[in-house]
Amino acid sequence: MTQAPDPTLLWTIIIGLAVGSFALRFAFIGLMGGRTMPAWLMRHLRYTAVAIIPALVAPLVAWPTPTGGAPSLPHVAVAVAVFALGYLTRNVLIAMGAGACGFLLLFLLH
Repeated sequence: MTQAPDPTLLWTIIIGLAVGSFALRFAFIGLMGGRTMPAWLMRHLRYTAVAIIPALVAPLVAWPTPTGGAPSLPHVAVAVAVFALGYLTRNVLIAMGAGACGFLLLFLLH
C-alpha cells in the first residue's frame, strides 16, 4: 500500500511548476510578442520541428515498447520508408501520414 504524499509539498510543487511554466512562456510571448525577431533567430527557429520530431520518434524506433526494447523489423522498416518519403517529398505531413499507414499495414500483415 502506498502512502499519500504530504499535501503541502504536493501543492508547493504544483504551484512552482505552474509559475515556472508561465515564466518560460511569458519570456517568449510577453516580452517578445510585439517585436520583430532578428533574422538569425528566425532562421534557427525554422529548424525546431525538424529537431523535435526525430527526437520524439527515434527512441520509439530504437527501443520499441511492445517488444520489450528489442529491435523490431516493422518499426525499422517504417522509419526508413518515412525518412525516404520525407526526403523525397519535403513534406512533413505526407511523411507522417504515410508512416501511420505503413505502420498499420505492416502490423496487420505481420
